[in-house]
Amino acid sequence: MEKETRLSPDQLYRHCNTELLPFKTTETLEPYAGFFGQERAVEAMEFGIGMKRPGYNMFVMGNPHTGRFSFAIESIRSKAKKELKKTSDWCYLNNLEETRNPIVIQLPAGKGWVFKRDIKHLIEGILTELPAAFESPAYQRKKSKVERDFNRLYDQAIEKVDSLAREHSIAVYRDAGSIGFTPVVEGQGMDEAVFSQLPEDVRDEFTRNIAKLEEYLNEELASMPKWRREAGDKMKVLDRETARNAVAPLIQPLREKYHNYSGVVDYLSQLESNLVKNALDIIEEEKPNEARTDLARRQYMENTFGVNMMVDNQKTKGAPVVFETHPTYDNLFGRIEYTSEMGALSTNFQLIRSGALHRANGGYLVLESEKLLEQPFVYGALKRALKSHEIRIENPMSEMTGMGTITLAPQSIPLNVKVVLIGTRETYYLLQELDHDFEKMFRVVVDFDEDVKREPATIRSYARLMKTLADEEGLAPLNRQAVARLVEHSSRLTEDQELLSAHVGELVDLLCEADYKRISNRDEIINDQHVEMALQAKERRTSRISSKILDSILNETVLIDTDGEASGRTNGLTVLGVGDVSFGFPARITVTVNPGNRGIVDIEREVTLGQPIHSKGVLILSGYLGHKYAKDFPLTLSASIALEQSYGYVDGDSASMAEICTLISALTDIPIKQQFAITGSINQYGEVQAIGGVNEKIEGFFNLCKTRGLTGSQGVIIPKANIRNLMLKREVVDAVAEGQFSIHAVATVDQCLELLMGRKAGQLKEDGAFTQRSVNALVVKRLREIAKAKA
Repeated sequence: MEKETRLSPDQLYRHCNTELLPFKTTETLEPYAGFFGQERAVEAMEFGIGMKRPGYNMFVMGNPHTGRFSFAIESIRSKAKKELKKTSDWCYLNNLEETRNPIVIQLPAGKGWVFKRDIKHLIEGILTELPAAFESPAYQRKKSKVERDFNRLYDQAIEKVDSLAREHSIAVYRDAGSIGFTPVVEGQGMDEAVFSQLPEDVRDEFTRNIAKLEEYLNEELASMPKWRREAGDKMKVLDRETARNAVAPLIQPLREKYHNYSGVVDYLSQLESNLVKNALDIIEEEKPNEARTDLARRQYMENTFGVNMMVDNQKTKGAPVVFETHPTYDNLFGRIEYTSEMGALSTNFQLIRSGALHRANGGYLVLESEKLLEQPFVYGALKRALKSHEIRIENPMSEMTGMGTITLAPQSIPLNVKVVLIGTRETYYLLQELDHDFEKMFRVVVDFDEDVKREPATIRSYARLMKTLADEEGLAPLNRQAVARLVEHSSRLTEDQELLSAHVGELVDLLCEADYKRISNRDEIINDQHVEMALQAKERRTSRISSKILDSILNETVLIDTDGEASGRTNGLTVLGVGDVSFGFPARITVTVNPGNRGIVDIEREVTLGQPIHSKGVLILSGYLGHKYAKDFPLTLSASIALEQSYGYVDGDSASMAEICTLISALTDIPIKQQFAITGSINQYGEVQAIGGVNEKIEGFFNLCKTRGLTGSQGVIIPKANIRNLMLKREVVDAVAEGQFSIHAVATVDQCLELLMGRKAGQLKEDGAFTQRSVNALVVKRLREIAKAKA
């Protein structure tokens, strides 16, 4: 059995034949155009970009370092530049009828800044022409005439009263705007002293006449408010006519220029009406308690009639492509800013700021899904915007607190954008599960492959890709031995001899590190030695934890045997992942068996350290024992399984083959060879199934054996299904080739038992019994004894 299951050195590592690389250096190769191994993603991206119906937004999913981001950006930008669809400029203008609701204007790309410039020139013209119009002689004459007409009516009324007063020897006098009466004697008005000396009947007569005159005066001046209103109305008409005559010639050219844009024409009419109505407020030199300087007047005009340029697409070619790196609510949907005046916050339409959605309107918005979901309120608001096809600038906190300051409510902007989310598969499936609207809004999935088939054509394409990446990074060319070594390392990254990794980011890092080694060695070309040195250097940089674990085994803090025999004890293999580094190391598995009916107890699960998949693997052991050994009697036993000196969470079922072999050893008291380490999962029929991390596991046990001293009898037992996953380090392959270490691949539990115990597992005969004195026969015998003892 040992010879049948032993793997040859050629099976442990698949070399890349340099004859598949017909070049000396990558300098002579053509650059690689496109995206390596992503034909499915390219097709999906083209469909997503070309499909213009609502809801066909895209989710680009895959692991980091696969080039998904650069692929999405480059694909969208190349397509967007060719789109004939014209983009728009967007401006906010003051709603002069309701300032709380600024209005939005859509103009063709490049017209926005022209419109803003025209309005600025209009404001400058108004600030010049409007004061001049009110200072003109014509206006002053008309104003004086209105004042004279009012004064004439007033004077005529006073003259009538004065004429009547003279008939009664009474004089009319004016004092500080008031009108009074005084008796007259010999042409002179009397003071109170003289008046008091007159006879009483004369005084009474004067008093009665003065009373009558006052009544007559009131009657004559009763129409004075009417005269004042009429004069005021005439002044208003005069002011408005003057203002209109000054403003209309300035606005009319703009009406003609923008006659095709109804929103602009309506705004210009509104602007003209407002200027005509409030002309004096604009030109007056002073307000109460406030000096109106030219700067303040200009600022007032800008804040009232200026243009807030929200989106300027004059330099945009094709459709806009916007990538928002920090998708907060404000950065995505825009915001309203405030200024502090005298301790109070105030705002106006000029303080409305655009967001990424505004800038991407009419084109493409690229977001990282994980960053999007980190921000509160953003995902829900994005869904509402895509559903309603409009962008609203709101304060999301006001909905949560129920309190909000008085602020602006800008008119919404129509939204026509294709959103591209970039994220992991986990995020995609999570959104798909938790959000029922997600599938309707993101109908196009651009799924990035993690690997590519390792074929001659793809290897040559891989070489061209390396040439392109090296040129982009400013690195030296590679010879074909270096390319072959990178191909082999790529297969190791995928843990498959038949595949190449599509993680372009990791390849770039390795190329840069290999070039660093080239520079250190003062070589001109990157060769395979530089690549090997870069890989070894990275391993040394990240080997602190693995070295600590190895030291703890060597100094027997952690108990692991690599020779001898023992019952109920074997070496399992585990993989520890820390950040982006993973490494394997052995772990002792022990089993004790005694009569009872507790079944197989997983100690890891009992103390809540065993995770679900590990617990599943242990439960399968009972199914296997019952199916294979206890067909005609009840399976009754008590067994405890433990992963010794393990103090963290344990997951995965890759220890189930080691556990069943250890359980059988404890049950039959047949010792297990400790020079072997085992990995593999089993099903209830005893078939050995593939596991992950096989290279790291083998290398972890090899490092321990090498440090203690290779004896030639040490080795690792793996599932047969994992042979294609083997891409072991050169030192392991060399040790196998020299007979110092062995790797065995098994397909059944019986094959593993024969290797571990050095005796036949036993075949099932026609009478339903196993071969005498075989391992399986001893298992059945022992289980029967336990069942009888229990009975």
